[in-house]
Amino acid sequence: MALNDPYDARLVQQETAVGAGVQLLLLALLGTAIGMGPAGWLTGLVFAFATWAVLSRALHRTRPRSFGPANRVTLGRAILVGAVTALVADSFQSPPPLTLFVGLTAVALILDGVDGKVARRTGTSTPLGARFDMEVDAFLILVLSVYVSMALGPWVLLIGGMRYAFVAAARRWPWLNAPLPPSTARKTVAAVQGVFLLVAASDLLPPPATAGVVLVALGALVWSFGRDVVWLWRRSRPRAGALPPQQVLQTSAR
Repeated sequence: MALNDPYDARLVQQETAVGAGVQLLLLALLGTAIGMGPAGWLTGLVFAFATWAVLSRALHRTRPRSFGPANRVTLGRAILVGAVTALVADSFQSPPPLTLFVGLTAVALILDGVDGKVARRTGTSTPLGARFDMEVDAFLILVLSVYVSMALGPWVLLIGGMRYAFVAAARRWPWLNAPLPPSTARKTVAAVQGVFLLVAASDLLPPPATAGVVLVALGALVWSFGRDVVWLWRRSRPRAGALPPQQVLQTSAR
Protein backbone atom coordinates (compact mmCIF):
# COMPACT_ATOMS: atom_id res chain seq x y z
CA MET A 1 0.00 0.00 0.00
CA ALA A 2 1.31 3.44 -0.87
CA LEU A 3 2.35 5.67 2.00
CA ASN A 4 0.06 8.48 0.82
CA ASP A 5 -2.97 6.20 0.48
CA PRO A 6 -5.76 7.93 2.49
CA TYR A 7 -7.67 4.68 2.95
CA ASP A 8 -7.63 3.44 6.54
CA ALA A 9 -9.17 -0.04 6.55
CA ARG A 10 -9.35 -0.24 10.33
CA LEU A 11 -11.28 3.00 10.79
CA VAL A 12 -13.67 2.32 7.91
CA GLN A 13 -14.36 -1.27 8.96
CA GLN A 14 -15.10 -0.07 12.49
CA GLU A 15 -18.18 1.67 11.11
CA THR A 16 -19.66 -1.57 9.77
CA ALA A 17 -18.77 -3.39 12.99
CA VAL A 18 -20.59 -0.76 15.04
CA GLY A 19 -23.57 -1.08 12.70
CA ALA A 20 -23.65 -4.85 13.20
CA GLY A 21 -23.45 -4.35 16.96
CA VAL A 22 -26.34 -1.90 16.97
CA GLN A 23 -28.34 -4.34 14.83
CA LEU A 24 -27.80 -7.11 17.39
CA LEU A 25 -28.75 -4.76 20.23
CA LEU A 26 -31.98 -3.77 18.48
CA LEU A 27 -32.82 -7.42 17.87
CA ALA A 28 -32.21 -8.16 21.55
CA LEU A 29 -34.55 -5.32 22.55
CA LEU A 30 -37.22 -6.57 20.16
CA GLY A 31 -36.83 -10.12 21.37
CA THR A 32 -37.22 -9.03 24.99
CA ALA A 33 -40.15 -6.73 24.30
CA ILE A 34 -42.30 -9.00 22.12
CA GLY A 35 -40.90 -12.47 22.78
CA MET A 36 -39.64 -12.93 19.25
CA GLY A 37 -39.47 -16.54 18.12
CA PRO A 38 -36.61 -18.49 16.49
CA ALA A 39 -37.60 -17.50 12.93
CA GLY A 40 -37.36 -13.81 13.74
CA TRP A 41 -34.07 -14.19 15.57
CA LEU A 42 -32.48 -16.30 12.85
CA THR A 43 -33.62 -13.99 10.06
CA GLY A 44 -32.45 -10.90 11.90
CA LEU A 45 -29.03 -12.43 12.61
CA VAL A 46 -28.60 -13.54 9.00
CA PHE A 47 -29.52 -10.04 7.81
CA ALA A 48 -27.02 -8.44 10.22
CA PHE A 49 -24.19 -10.76 9.18
CA ALA A 50 -24.95 -10.46 5.45
CA THR A 51 -25.09 -6.66 5.63
CA TRP A 52 -21.79 -6.50 7.51
CA ALA A 53 -20.06 -8.95 5.13
CA VAL A 54 -21.27 -7.39 1.87
CA LEU A 55 -20.66 -3.82 2.99
CA SER A 56 -17.21 -4.64 4.35
CA ARG A 57 -16.22 -6.26 1.08
CA ALA A 58 -17.53 -3.31 -0.94
CA LEU A 59 -15.60 -0.85 1.24
CA HIS A 60 -12.42 -2.87 0.90
CA ARG A 61 -12.83 -2.91 -2.88
CA THR A 62 -13.64 0.81 -3.31
CA ARG A 63 -11.25 2.03 -0.56
CA PRO A 64 -13.04 5.27 0.44
CA ARG A 65 -11.27 7.89 2.53
CA SER A 66 -13.95 7.61 5.19
CA PHE A 67 -17.30 5.94 5.68
CA GLY A 68 -19.06 9.29 5.37
CA PRO A 69 -22.11 10.87 7.03
CA ALA A 70 -24.54 9.84 4.29
CA ASN A 71 -23.50 6.20 4.54
CA ARG A 72 -24.04 6.39 8.30
CA VAL A 73 -27.63 7.45 7.68
CA THR A 74 -28.08 4.61 5.19
CA LEU A 75 -26.54 2.18 7.66
CA GLY A 76 -29.05 3.36 10.25
CA ARG A 77 -31.83 2.68 7.76
CA ALA A 78 -30.39 -0.78 7.12
CA ILE A 79 -30.50 -1.50 10.86
CA LEU A 80 -34.18 -0.54 10.94
CA VAL A 81 -34.84 -2.68 7.86
CA GLY A 82 -33.16 -5.59 9.64
CA ALA A 83 -35.56 -5.16 12.55
CA VAL A 84 -38.55 -5.00 10.19
CA THR A 85 -37.28 -8.13 8.42
CA ALA A 86 -37.09 -9.98 11.73
CA LEU A 87 -40.65 -8.91 12.61
CA VAL A 88 -41.95 -10.09 9.23
CA ALA A 89 -40.23 -13.46 9.62
CA ASP A 90 -41.69 -13.78 13.12
CA SER A 91 -45.16 -12.85 11.82
CA PHE A 92 -45.50 -16.29 10.21
CA GLN A 93 -45.93 -17.57 13.78
CA SER A 94 -47.60 -14.58 15.45
CA PRO A 95 -48.52 -11.10 14.19
CA PRO A 96 -46.11 -8.34 15.24
CA PRO A 97 -47.23 -5.34 17.34
CA LEU A 98 -48.66 -3.15 14.59
CA THR A 99 -47.58 0.14 16.17
CA LEU A 100 -43.98 -1.07 16.46
CA PHE A 101 -43.95 -2.47 12.95
CA VAL A 102 -45.42 0.66 11.38
CA GLY A 103 -43.16 2.92 13.44
CA LEU A 104 -39.92 1.20 12.46
CA THR A 105 -40.93 1.05 8.81
CA ALA A 106 -42.06 4.68 8.73
CA VAL A 107 -38.76 5.91 10.16
CA ALA A 108 -36.83 3.82 7.62
CA LEU A 109 -38.90 5.33 4.78
CA ILE A 110 -38.51 8.88 6.08
CA LEU A 111 -34.73 8.50 6.33
CA ASP A 112 -34.70 7.47 2.68
CA GLY A 113 -34.98 11.14 1.83
CA VAL A 114 -32.24 12.17 4.25
CA ASP A 115 -29.12 10.27 3.16
CA GLY A 116 -29.17 11.67 -0.36
CA LYS A 117 -29.47 15.25 0.92
CA VAL A 118 -26.66 14.68 3.40
CA ALA A 119 -24.43 13.30 0.64
CA ARG A 120 -25.07 16.31 -1.60
CA ARG A 121 -24.60 18.90 1.14
CA THR A 122 -21.38 17.36 2.41
CA GLY A 123 -20.01 16.57 -1.04
CA THR A 124 -19.67 12.89 -0.18
CA SER A 125 -21.77 11.33 -2.93
CA THR A 126 -20.18 8.11 -4.20
CA PRO A 127 -21.27 5.21 -6.43
CA LEU A 128 -20.98 2.92 -3.40
CA GLY A 129 -23.26 5.15 -1.34
CA ALA A 130 -25.85 5.29 -4.11
CA ARG A 131 -25.75 1.50 -4.53
CA PHE A 132 -25.98 0.97 -0.76
CA ASP A 133 -29.02 3.24 -0.60
CA MET A 134 -30.68 1.49 -3.54
CA GLU A 135 -30.15 -1.99 -2.12
CA VAL A 136 -31.59 -1.03 1.26
CA ASP A 137 -34.63 0.47 -0.48
CA ALA A 138 -35.15 -2.60 -2.65
CA PHE A 139 -34.88 -5.02 0.25
CA LEU A 140 -37.35 -3.05 2.38
CA ILE A 141 -39.86 -3.13 -0.49
CA LEU A 142 -39.34 -6.88 -0.82
CA VAL A 143 -39.92 -7.44 2.91
CA LEU A 144 -43.04 -5.27 2.96
CA SER A 145 -44.44 -7.06 -0.08
CA VAL A 146 -43.93 -10.40 1.69
CA TYR A 147 -45.84 -9.11 4.72
CA VAL A 148 -48.72 -7.64 2.70
CA SER A 149 -48.93 -10.76 0.51
CA MET A 150 -49.96 -12.80 3.55
CA ALA A 151 -53.23 -10.85 3.58
CA LEU A 152 -53.78 -10.05 -0.10
CA GLY A 153 -52.17 -12.98 -1.90
CA PRO A 154 -48.89 -13.85 -3.61
CA TRP A 155 -49.45 -11.39 -6.46
CA VAL A 156 -48.15 -8.64 -4.16
CA LEU A 157 -44.71 -10.27 -4.33
CA LEU A 158 -44.44 -8.90 -7.87
CA ILE A 159 -43.74 -5.49 -6.34
CA GLY A 160 -40.83 -6.69 -4.24
CA GLY A 161 -39.47 -9.06 -6.84
CA MET A 162 -39.57 -6.83 -9.91
CA ARG A 163 -36.26 -5.08 -9.32
CA TYR A 164 -34.50 -8.39 -8.63
CA ALA A 165 -36.05 -9.89 -11.76
CA PHE A 166 -34.68 -6.93 -13.73
CA VAL A 167 -31.18 -7.50 -12.31
CA ALA A 168 -31.38 -11.20 -13.18
CA ALA A 169 -32.57 -10.39 -16.71
CA ALA A 170 -29.65 -7.99 -17.15
CA ARG A 171 -27.26 -10.91 -16.71
CA ARG A 172 -28.89 -12.59 -19.69
CA TRP A 173 -29.31 -9.43 -21.79
CA PRO A 174 -26.43 -7.02 -21.09
CA TRP A 175 -28.12 -4.14 -22.89
CA LEU A 176 -30.31 -3.77 -19.79
CA ASN A 177 -27.21 -2.59 -17.92
CA ALA A 178 -26.91 0.60 -19.95
CA PRO A 179 -27.33 3.82 -17.90
CA LEU A 180 -30.77 5.36 -17.86
CA PRO A 181 -31.44 9.09 -18.17
CA PRO A 182 -32.58 10.87 -14.98
CA SER A 183 -36.33 10.64 -14.44
CA THR A 184 -38.48 12.32 -11.81
CA ALA A 185 -41.29 9.89 -12.64
CA ARG A 186 -39.04 6.89 -11.96
CA LYS A 187 -37.95 8.31 -8.61
CA THR A 188 -41.53 9.11 -7.64
CA VAL A 189 -42.80 5.64 -8.50
CA ALA A 190 -39.97 4.06 -6.53
CA ALA A 191 -40.62 6.29 -3.52
CA VAL A 192 -44.36 5.59 -3.30
CA GLN A 193 -43.95 1.81 -3.30
CA GLY A 194 -42.89 1.73 0.35
CA VAL A 195 -45.54 4.26 1.37
CA PHE A 196 -48.36 2.36 -0.33
CA LEU A 197 -47.21 -0.97 1.07
CA LEU A 198 -46.96 0.52 4.56
CA VAL A 199 -50.51 1.87 4.24
CA ALA A 200 -51.64 -1.61 3.22
CA ALA A 201 -49.77 -3.20 6.14
CA SER A 202 -51.17 -0.76 8.70
CA ASP A 203 -54.80 -1.93 8.31
CA LEU A 204 -56.00 1.67 8.11
CA LEU A 205 -58.24 0.97 5.13
CA PRO A 206 -60.95 -1.63 4.46
CA PRO A 207 -59.75 -4.68 2.49
CA PRO A 208 -61.05 -3.56 -0.93
CA ALA A 209 -59.39 -0.16 -0.57
CA THR A 210 -56.17 -1.78 0.63
CA ALA A 211 -56.11 -4.05 -2.42
CA GLY A 212 -56.77 -1.03 -4.62
CA VAL A 213 -53.83 0.89 -3.15
CA VAL A 214 -51.47 -2.04 -3.74
CA LEU A 215 -52.78 -2.50 -7.28
CA VAL A 216 -52.07 1.15 -8.03
CA ALA A 217 -48.54 0.71 -6.69
CA LEU A 218 -48.01 -2.41 -8.81
CA GLY A 219 -49.43 -0.78 -11.93
CA ALA A 220 -47.17 2.25 -11.53
CA LEU A 221 -44.15 0.00 -11.04
CA VAL A 222 -44.95 -2.08 -14.13
CA TRP A 223 -45.33 1.11 -16.15
CA SER A 224 -42.03 2.52 -14.86
CA PHE A 225 -40.02 -0.66 -15.49
CA GLY A 226 -41.73 -1.20 -18.84
CA ARG A 227 -40.91 2.31 -20.01
CA ASP A 228 -37.26 1.92 -19.03
CA VAL A 229 -36.94 -1.50 -20.68
CA VAL A 230 -38.41 -0.18 -23.92
CA TRP A 231 -36.01 2.80 -23.83
CA LEU A 232 -33.01 0.54 -23.23
CA TRP A 233 -34.09 -1.86 -25.97
CA ARG A 234 -34.48 0.94 -28.53
CA ARG A 235 -31.12 2.37 -27.52
CA SER A 236 -29.48 -1.01 -28.05
CA ARG A 237 -30.80 -1.34 -31.61
CA PRO A 238 -28.42 -0.34 -34.44
CA ARG A 239 -29.37 3.04 -35.82
CA ALA A 240 -30.12 3.46 -39.52
CA GLY A 241 -26.90 4.02 -41.43
CA ALA A 242 -24.68 3.03 -38.51
CA LEU A 243 -21.93 0.50 -39.13
CA PRO A 244 -21.92 -2.78 -37.16
CA PRO A 245 -19.33 -2.77 -34.33
CA GLN A 246 -17.06 -5.25 -36.19
CA GLN A 247 -17.08 -3.16 -39.37
CA VAL A 248 -16.35 -0.01 -37.36
CA LEU A 249 -13.24 -1.67 -35.93
CA GLN A 250 -12.10 -2.79 -39.37
CA THR A 251 -12.63 0.69 -40.82
CA SER A 252 -10.72 2.41 -37.99
CA ALA A 253 -7.80 -0.02 -38.43
CA ARG A 254 -7.23 0.97 -42.07
